[in-house]
Amino acid sequence: MDEEQTVLDKWQTEHEQKVFFTKQNLGAEVHWFFTQGYQALKQHLYLPACLSFLNGIEASVRVTLKQIEEPVLIRELNPREVLSNKLLKSAYAAGLPIEELAFPKEQDFLKNIQSSRKSSNVEIVRIRHNLCHGNILEYINTELGEDTAFFTPECCAHLGLELHSISLLWAAKLSEFRKNLFNTE
Repeated sequence: MDEEQTVLDKWQTEHEQKVFFTKQNLGAEVHWFFTQGYQALKQHLYLPACLSFLNGIEASVRVTLKQIEEPVLIRELNPREVLSNKLLKSAYAAGLPIEELAFPKEQDFLKNIQSSRKSSNVEIVRIRHNLCHGNILEYINTELGEDTAFFTPECCAHLGLELHSISLLWAAKLSEFRKNLFNTE
Protein backbone atom coordinates (compact mmCIF):
# COMPACT_ATOMS: atom_id res chain seq x y z
CA MET A 1 0.00 0.00 0.00
CA ASP A 2 2.79 2.46 0.88
CA GLU A 3 4.59 1.70 -2.38
CA GLU A 4 1.40 2.29 -4.35
CA GLN A 5 0.82 5.61 -2.56
CA THR A 6 4.41 6.64 -3.27
CA VAL A 7 3.89 6.01 -6.98
CA LEU A 8 0.58 7.89 -6.94
CA ASP A 9 2.19 10.81 -5.10
CA LYS A 10 5.03 10.89 -7.64
CA TRP A 11 2.56 10.91 -10.52
CA GLN A 12 0.56 13.69 -8.87
CA THR A 13 3.69 15.78 -8.37
CA GLU A 14 4.77 15.22 -11.97
CA HIS A 15 1.30 16.18 -13.19
CA GLU A 16 1.28 19.38 -11.10
CA GLN A 17 4.68 20.35 -12.49
CA LYS A 18 3.53 19.61 -16.03
CA VAL A 19 0.38 21.76 -15.81
CA PHE A 20 1.71 24.52 -13.55
CA PHE A 21 2.00 27.15 -16.28
CA THR A 22 -1.39 26.34 -17.83
CA LYS A 23 -3.03 26.94 -14.43
CA GLN A 24 -1.59 30.46 -14.06
CA ASN A 25 -4.24 32.21 -16.19
CA LEU A 26 -1.65 33.76 -18.50
CA GLY A 27 -3.43 32.79 -21.70
CA ALA A 28 -2.51 30.17 -24.28
CA GLU A 29 -0.53 32.75 -26.24
CA VAL A 30 1.84 32.84 -23.26
CA HIS A 31 1.65 29.66 -21.21
CA TRP A 32 2.66 27.33 -24.04
CA PHE A 33 6.13 28.89 -24.20
CA PHE A 34 6.66 28.07 -20.53
CA THR A 35 5.03 24.64 -20.79
CA GLN A 36 7.15 23.65 -23.77
CA GLY A 37 10.24 25.08 -22.05
CA TYR A 38 9.57 22.81 -19.09
CA GLN A 39 8.97 19.82 -21.39
CA ALA A 40 12.24 20.52 -23.22
CA LEU A 41 14.12 20.85 -19.93
CA LYS A 42 12.77 17.49 -18.74
CA GLN A 43 14.03 15.95 -22.00
CA HIS A 44 17.48 17.58 -21.56
CA LEU A 45 16.90 19.78 -24.61
CA TYR A 46 18.60 22.77 -23.02
CA LEU A 47 18.73 25.22 -25.91
CA PRO A 48 15.01 24.88 -26.75
CA ALA A 49 14.24 25.08 -23.01
CA CYS A 50 16.18 28.31 -22.57
CA LEU A 51 14.69 29.87 -25.70
CA SER A 52 11.15 28.87 -24.70
CA PHE A 53 11.49 30.30 -21.21
CA LEU A 54 12.93 33.55 -22.59
CA ASN A 55 10.15 33.79 -25.18
CA GLY A 56 7.55 33.03 -22.52
CA ILE A 57 8.85 35.86 -20.36
CA GLU A 58 8.95 38.23 -23.32
CA ALA A 59 5.47 37.24 -24.53
CA SER A 60 3.98 37.51 -21.03
CA VAL A 61 5.27 41.06 -20.59
CA ARG A 62 4.24 42.17 -24.07
CA VAL A 63 0.79 40.57 -23.95
CA THR A 64 0.00 41.81 -20.45
CA LEU A 65 1.02 45.39 -21.30
CA LYS A 66 -1.11 45.25 -24.46
CA GLN A 67 -4.08 43.89 -22.48
CA ILE A 68 -3.75 46.72 -19.97
CA GLU A 69 -3.87 49.15 -22.90
CA GLU A 70 -6.67 47.31 -24.74
CA PRO A 71 -8.52 44.66 -22.70
CA VAL A 72 -9.83 42.84 -25.78
CA LEU A 73 -8.63 39.90 -27.82
CA ILE A 74 -5.16 40.82 -29.01
CA ARG A 75 -4.54 40.26 -32.68
CA GLU A 76 -1.15 41.93 -33.02
CA LEU A 77 1.82 43.06 -30.96
CA ASN A 78 4.23 45.80 -31.94
CA PRO A 79 7.18 43.91 -33.50
CA ARG A 80 9.60 46.60 -32.28
CA GLU A 81 8.68 46.13 -28.62
CA VAL A 82 10.89 43.22 -27.65
CA LEU A 83 12.28 42.31 -24.25
CA SER A 84 14.48 45.24 -23.31
CA ASN A 85 15.21 47.49 -20.37
CA LYS A 86 12.79 49.99 -21.93
CA LEU A 87 9.98 47.41 -22.08
CA LEU A 88 10.69 46.30 -18.51
CA LYS A 89 10.66 49.93 -17.40
CA SER A 90 7.19 50.33 -18.95
CA ALA A 91 6.08 47.09 -17.30
CA TYR A 92 7.37 48.31 -13.94
CA ALA A 93 5.51 51.60 -14.36
CA ALA A 94 2.33 49.59 -15.09
CA GLY A 95 2.81 47.65 -11.87
CA LEU A 96 3.99 44.28 -13.25
CA PRO A 97 6.16 42.38 -10.73
CA ILE A 98 9.25 42.52 -12.95
CA GLU A 99 11.66 42.35 -10.02
CA GLU A 100 10.93 38.60 -10.17
CA LEU A 101 12.88 38.50 -13.43
CA ALA A 102 16.16 39.34 -11.71
CA PHE A 103 18.71 36.55 -11.53
CA PRO A 104 19.57 35.43 -7.97
CA LYS A 105 22.93 37.23 -7.79
CA GLU A 106 21.90 40.23 -9.89
CA GLN A 107 22.21 43.55 -8.13
CA ASP A 108 20.64 46.87 -9.10
CA PHE A 109 17.99 45.24 -11.32
CA LEU A 110 15.43 48.03 -10.92
CA LYS A 111 18.12 50.71 -11.16
CA ASN A 112 19.47 49.19 -14.37
CA ILE A 113 16.11 49.01 -16.15
CA GLN A 114 15.76 52.72 -15.59
CA SER A 115 19.25 53.51 -16.87
CA SER A 116 19.56 55.00 -20.34
CA ARG A 117 22.94 53.30 -20.87
CA LYS A 118 22.70 50.43 -23.35
CA SER A 119 25.59 48.66 -21.64
CA SER A 120 23.55 48.23 -18.45
CA ASN A 121 21.05 45.68 -19.76
CA VAL A 122 19.62 43.56 -16.98
CA GLU A 123 20.65 39.91 -17.16
CA ILE A 124 17.37 38.55 -18.55
CA VAL A 125 17.58 41.07 -21.42
CA ARG A 126 21.27 40.43 -22.06
CA ILE A 127 20.74 36.66 -22.16
CA ARG A 128 17.65 37.00 -24.35
CA HIS A 129 19.53 39.15 -26.86
CA ASN A 130 22.46 36.72 -26.98
CA LEU A 131 20.59 33.42 -27.17
CA CYS A 132 17.76 34.55 -29.43
CA HIS A 133 20.37 35.80 -31.90
CA GLY A 134 22.42 32.63 -31.77
CA ASN A 135 25.27 33.91 -29.62
CA ILE A 136 26.28 31.00 -27.36
CA LEU A 137 29.92 32.02 -27.05
CA GLU A 138 29.79 32.68 -23.29
CA TYR A 139 28.63 29.10 -22.73
CA ILE A 140 31.60 27.49 -24.47
CA ASN A 141 33.38 25.19 -22.03
CA THR A 142 37.05 26.14 -21.62
CA GLU A 143 37.71 24.27 -18.36
CA LEU A 144 40.37 22.11 -20.00
CA GLY A 145 42.01 25.05 -21.79
CA GLU A 146 41.55 27.10 -24.93
CA ASP A 147 42.84 24.28 -27.15
CA THR A 148 40.09 21.93 -26.00
CA ALA A 149 37.20 24.43 -25.84
CA PHE A 150 33.87 22.96 -26.87
CA PHE A 151 30.16 23.66 -26.86
CA THR A 152 27.32 21.22 -26.44
CA PRO A 153 23.77 22.09 -25.40
CA GLU A 154 24.60 20.69 -21.96
CA CYS A 155 26.76 23.78 -21.47
CA CYS A 156 23.43 25.64 -21.07
CA ALA A 157 21.92 23.16 -18.58
CA HIS A 158 22.52 25.44 -15.58
CA LEU A 159 21.01 28.39 -17.45
CA GLY A 160 17.96 26.28 -18.32
CA LEU A 161 17.45 25.43 -14.65
CA GLU A 162 17.86 29.09 -13.64
CA LEU A 163 15.39 30.24 -16.29
CA HIS A 164 12.93 27.57 -15.16
CA SER A 165 13.15 28.79 -11.56
CA ILE A 166 12.73 32.41 -12.62
CA SER A 167 9.82 31.45 -14.89
CA LEU A 168 8.02 29.59 -12.09
CA LEU A 169 8.24 32.59 -9.76
CA TRP A 170 7.46 35.08 -12.52
CA ALA A 171 4.40 33.16 -13.75
CA ALA A 172 2.97 32.86 -10.23
CA LYS A 173 3.49 36.57 -9.44
CA LEU A 174 2.25 37.69 -12.86
CA SER A 175 -0.82 35.48 -12.45
CA GLU A 176 -1.57 37.17 -9.14
CA PHE A 177 -1.09 40.60 -10.75
CA ARG A 178 -3.40 39.69 -13.64
CA LYS A 179 -6.10 38.33 -11.30
CA ASN A 180 -6.09 41.60 -9.36
CA LEU A 181 -5.99 43.76 -12.49
CA PHE A 182 -8.54 41.89 -14.59
CA ASN A 183 -10.64 40.55 -11.67
CA THR A 184 -10.39 36.97 -12.91
CA GLU A 185 -10.06 33.67 -11.11
